[in-house]
Amino acid sequence: MKILVFVKQVPDTDEVKIDPITGNLVREGVQSVINPQDANGIEAALQLKSENGGEVIAISMGPPQADDVLKKALAMGCDESVLLCDFKFAGADTLATGYPLAKAAEKIGEYDLLICGRHASDAETAQTGPIIAAFLGIPQVTLVDQVKVEDGFATCRRVLPDRYETVKVKLPALITVCSEINTPRYPAPINIMKALKKPRKVWSFADLNCDSSLVGQA
Repeated sequence: MKILVFVKQVPDTDEVKIDPITGNLVREGVQSVINPQDANGIEAALQLKSENGGEVIAISMGPPQADDVLKKALAMGCDESVLLCDFKFAGADTLATGYPLAKAAEKIGEYDLLICGRHASDAETAQTGPIIAAFLGIPQVTLVDQVKVEDGFATCRRVLPDRYETVKVKLPALITVCSEINTPRYPAPINIMKALKKPRKVWSFADLNCDSSLVGQA
């Protein structure tokens, strides 16, 4: 099976600041890390690969330095990475982020399962995963803390405020995972070295054939 896992680089701080003029996050002078729940998404993807075979491709959108989180994804065990990097993507809200990520999934093609973290720690909107699924026209299951894939279906347990809900969904589909789903592995030194030799692609606005009215600040 082919699993696409989406990851985001976020500020390594709880004190996120917003530029009052642009409305964008202020990232200058703040160290960045992989979004914690995206690490849970990577771990879930790797466990499903171990159970079912196949490949895991990590995807992120951001400036060139966002490649750092993709390097970690490769060191954890992903097979290849794709960075969407273009000035035309800058200043994107969740809608203008989900659209190019969906276009990347279309370009890769023949995917079975897409995985996102429940939300990003810098904005906590929990919107990007559902937006990707909507643009692709595939089913989505959010708030997942257990997932099993069998015979072309994913059986997921959702964490609701007062109960659990089990949903069986036909693949291809997208899920967003909670931190309760697993404990992400630490990359071993040998895997960090191996990650440098894995395929790493960088795609621009032109590579994705995007509609210019659906990306960027505007």
